Amino acid sequence: MNRFRRCCAPALAGMTMGLLLAGCAAPRPADPAIAPSAMAGGPLRPTLIAHRGASALRPEHTLEAYREAIRAGADFIEPDLVITRDGHLVARHENAIAILAADGSVREATTNVAERPEFAARKTRKTIDGQAITGWFVEDFTLAELKTLRARERIPAIRPANARFNDLFEVPTLQEVIDLAKSESVRTGRNIGIYPETKHPSYFQSIGLPLEPALLRLLEDNGWNHAQAPVFVQSFEVENLRWLRARSTVRLVQLLAPRGQPYDSVARGTGPGYADMATPAGLATIARYANGIGPSKSMVIPVVQGANAAPTALVADAHRAGLLVHPWTLRPENAFLPQSLKLPPVQDGTQRGNARADMEDFLRSGIDGIFTDDPSVGRAAIDAMPFRAP
Repeated sequence: MNRFRRCCAPALAGMTMGLLLAGCAAPRPADPAIAPSAMAGGPLRPTLIAHRGASALRPEHTLEAYREAIRAGADFIEPDLVITRDGHLVARHENAIAILAADGSVREATTNVAERPEFAARKTRKTIDGQAITGWFVEDFTLAELKTLRARERIPAIRPANARFNDLFEVPTLQEVIDLAKSESVRTGRNIGIYPETKHPSYFQSIGLPLEPALLRLLEDNGWNHAQAPVFVQSFEVENLRWLRARSTVRLVQLLAPRGQPYDSVARGTGPGYADMATPAGLATIARYANGIGPSKSMVIPVVQGANAAPTALVADAHRAGLLVHPWTLRPENAFLPQSLKLPPVQDGTQRGNARADMEDFLRSGIDGIFTDDPSVGRAAIDAMPFRAP
């Protein structure tokens, strides 16, 4: 869920009702937000969110990664949403499905598109959120074309074991992710939800492929366009969340980064930075359109001298504003852990460290949910602590 570069594009504030596709729900009366655990006499059992599926164990954003996450006990599976040329929402970390580095090597390839000669001419250079990128992009492919590609591990240098699954799985549509969540809910007897992130909403709006109308239509078609649905919609931008709130009661989460500014504010040339949004006043503003925040983990527990320090005031401040707190992202490898939780050989970024201790530090901070790349670690940690069921 790391923020990607955003190109200059008009904010979504100017979206008109004409952008709503047929089948989108009319606004419903506002439903009360689900109360954070700290406000409901907690501690309630936190929500376990599988970040791009069980992405520490399978190539991210594949149905198999989502299945593995559900097997491990995840409550929600997270698809990052981009859109094809013919208007289908699909799950990819970025709209760039393979990037060419300056030396001509391929990096951050989540598909095998660079090895498909019939798509060589689709390679192009674009500016996405202010950064020029050369590569192949989802919005230049129809769904039928995209379905001929196969998924690959995005960070094989850190997760080499995942590379053995390269070229085995398709790029899933959001409908396929919803179908999986519903079928697995029936099979397991658990309520498994989805937690989609709209990626680069200003960019997609600027090229005439807005994500939000397609998302609302799909949620409506599946009976999930309401506040009680097992759905959270998240974004690093602001105006697309406000646009959604004006048209739906589905639960919304404002993502926060340790630095910088939402790209729609960058494009407009005005608006608060993420640091301002994380203040009590900023959180009160967020509470007017969202049900929760998704801050970077460092905004909840900073690392000081190589170890997790005391929690900041962010969780308490957000709870006072009536907001849920779902920080991102806890990962099991040494490459992502503070020095004190790395396991030998500590210089080996692929080595799994003491991710359980990291998880427990965050669970004790009062958060309402957690994004993790390895939901089996999260499920074990949550189940071992004295939380009560919602």
